Amino acid sequence: MRIDPNILLRSLFDAAIASAQADVCIQHFLPERPAGRTLVIGAGKASAAMARALETHWGWPFEGLVVTRYGYRVECESIEIVEAAHPVPDAAGLEAARRMLGLVDGLTADDLVICLISGGGSALLPLPLDGLTLDDKQAVNRELLRCGASISEMNCVRRHLSAVKGGRLAAACHPARVVNLLISDVPGDDPIDIASGPSVGDPTTCADALAIVDRYRIALPTAARALLDSGEGESIKPDDPRLARVDTRFIATPQMALEAAAAVARDAGIDAHILGDSLEGEAREVGKVMAGIALQVARHGMPFRPPCVLLSGGETTVTLRGDGRGGRNVEFLLALAIALDGVPGIHALAGDTDGVDGIEEIAGALVAPDTLARAWAAGINPHASLAANDGHGFFGALGDAVVTGPTRTNVNDFRAVLVQPAHPAGGVEPT
Repeated sequence: MRIDPNILLRSLFDAAIASAQADVCIQHFLPERPAGRTLVIGAGKASAAMARALETHWGWPFEGLVVTRYGYRVECESIEIVEAAHPVPDAAGLEAARRMLGLVDGLTADDLVICLISGGGSALLPLPLDGLTLDDKQAVNRELLRCGASISEMNCVRRHLSAVKGGRLAAACHPARVVNLLISDVPGDDPIDIASGPSVGDPTTCADALAIVDRYRIALPTAARALLDSGEGESIKPDDPRLARVDTRFIATPQMALEAAAAVARDAGIDAHILGDSLEGEAREVGKVMAGIALQVARHGMPFRPPCVLLSGGETTVTLRGDGRGGRNVEFLLALAIALDGVPGIHALAGDTDGVDGIEEIAGALVAPDTLARAWAAGINPHASLAANDGHGFFGALGDAVVTGPTRTNVNDFRAVLVQPAHPAGGVEPT
């Protein structure tokens, strides 16, 4: 029996997302109950779902506040859910961050703070340091999203302009115990880069942030530049005594999601190979490299024999050069399709596990051997679309966009390239 490639690829993507749902993961990482109060705070695209999962499994009185992206609300009984803007912050996020700092003020050593952090929290907690405004933070975010910097570099800059990031939120909780429950959306799972690390110490400095600003020629607002130049934006360091009682636990990661997808492929009789959970670089260049690997498999059976699926995760970047609709996963796919140039037997899916690629409510797209031919037949020039950073426009016109709606989790980008012997009727022949 042959398997439709698109159905198989979508099932792998769905499995990756399902494996990272908070209700599946959180119960295995719950802390011991405290002698005093329990307060729950958090931010990110998964934070509301994490809050409800905590309510389901904790079974102990608490109160709290978490902030999530518009459309990602999940109703809770004891925890207040606030929605705010992402990826460019707004006043709702700023006010939520200010209130969060107020909630943790005055805690004791008998109290426990459970901090629910996931991807997207950088924009959702935009409270600036004194001397900066929300307009300044919005301008910085727009510049960072355009410049081609890695997520680690972007978050380094953000941490040194924030009143809550870079360990400041955890320091404000002192002397209470802090337990971080994290869903990782960053390459390498470094907690300092998940929501820009509000509840962990930061080893980077204002000088590091300035070097990134200069490297990418980022046009900072005057007040933001002055803050970095003066060193007054310095973050909380890992050896700060106020962070001595911080305990960080990962409840879901990109590697876990890739392993879940690999299991589904193998159950379907298709060998699965995880090439890495933290691949970075320009999306179009990663697309070319992945195409080269897929072609080596298809033509020479090396380093793997087809049929097989090549899985990878991580976070690529897009340096905006055109006026298209952007999206790093669709840019990866468009470059992949151009490099493959219609070679039979190779299909692919790439998508952001939070359901939003770039700023579009579209997770990603699908590529097939006939993708370029259908585009040319419709009067769409793939090379022009790539030059304009218009992957969403390209795949949307072909009807190949992948839309999930809010997934309420985020374990970064998911990429699957299926390499199979060509069959006249299409489809994958299981091994």
